[in-house]
Amino acid sequence: MIDMLDRRRFFAEELEAVSKLRSPALVDAFAAVPREQFLPPGPWTVMADSDFMSGMRLRTTPDADPARVCHNIAVAIDPTRQLFNGQPGTLGLWIDALDLGPGARALHVGCGLGYYTAVMAQCVGPTGRVVAFEVDEGLAAQAQQNLASIPWVGVRHGDGSRALDDTFDAVLVNAGVTHPPDVWLDAVAVGGRMILPMTSTVPGMDPTIGKGLVMLLTRQAAGDFSLRVLTVVAIFSAIGVRDDELSDRLGKVMMAGPVRWQGLKRLRRDSHDESPACWLHGEGICFSTI
Repeated sequence: MIDMLDRRRFFAEELEAVSKLRSPALVDAFAAVPREQFLPPGPWTVMADSDFMSGMRLRTTPDADPARVCHNIAVAIDPTRQLFNGQPGTLGLWIDALDLGPGARALHVGCGLGYYTAVMAQCVGPTGRVVAFEVDEGLAAQAQQNLASIPWVGVRHGDGSRALDDTFDAVLVNAGVTHPPDVWLDAVAVGGRMILPMTSTVPGMDPTIGKGLVMLLTRQAAGDFSLRVLTVVAIFSAIGVRDDELSDRLGKVMMAGPVRWQGLKRLRRDSHDESPACWLHGEGICFSTI
């Protein structure tokens, strides 16, 4: 029988290598949090990169040995809904970009069963705070149970679009949106960061899955955000915080290719006329190349 402490440490160090994680605290968090405790009972339905490229081919682990999920694979929470606990190498890269440290306040939108919430909680420690939202009532209730032993974590049922009672140093949005609601942007402290997957529904593809870009936003003192595109993504679409018209427009500007979106530098919130620098322009929000 493999010692699970050693197995999780190897798993964490492998993530550090393949995803080039910078934060030793994040690597330690992956080594400390038992992933199997934030999943349905095994055996598990899993998917790796090669399975996704083959049309989302799913596999089942041979048994319920927790070592089976100590890999950079997505594990199904509900395969009938294409709902997965995402690949740790991908989510780890996003969390790493948030620069979480002891005492930080973090917001997690779309926490599922709470695994990555627990990883973030390990990074901020007992002097920090993590608030997690999950729109699915059943998942939210299970996440509350899974995270009950971590007193500095609070789980709430909802989409996170209502007024928040605090500001945050880091925001992880773990579902595809067409725009960031004002309440999320307003909740980011000056210097704070947000991971934002911006996705469009693709014709002929499962409507619950969108494709788009993962953006890292950093709040500036003037109130707007600097912006850097981290990667492309296919991810479960958020419920309650999407706009069909913006989804269509986002799909069209994405079709223009990476030359434009790789030049994105700022999320503007000031009122201004649309110009060639506006990649995706809307009322009160604009993704801009200048």
